Amino acid sequence: MSKGPYNGAPKYINDFSKALAGEVRILLAEVGQLRDERRALQYEIAELMSVKSKHGAGGEYAPEWRPKPEEEPPAPPEPTAPAPARPAWRVVNKRAERKEKALAKQRPPSPNSVPPLEPPKPNVPAWAQWRRPSTPPPK
Repeated sequence: MSKGPYNGAPKYINDFSKALAGEVRILLAEVGQLRDERRALQYEIAELMSVKSKHGAGGEYAPEWRPKPEEEPPAPPEPTAPAPARPAWRVVNKRAERKEKALAKQRPPSPNSVPPLEPPKPNVPAWAQWRRPSTPPPK
């Protein structure tokens, strides 16, 4: 057995490594070409989409011309007067009882309609004097 450049590797391993390296180089070259073709196609698609958006509806180059129709379309029939549309706002009529309550609120109360104030009850503490029942402090 002959010894190759690799320490003690047989000749068939060296031959296989060289063949494999050649195949890898060929595949890498093909992958590079495919990548470049893909990039070129993406650029072309982007350009076509740009042109389409400029010439499409609402684009930069809105066409001023219209193709002449080969024959005139029939004239639309004369529109008849449409029925009046129902208004969006509607009138809400107040009920009579609510009107009376509203009028009663506006008028100052008469002295006869206000009940007299109750005299304070004896032996009832005021709110300011009220306290919770004392509980023994925790130990």
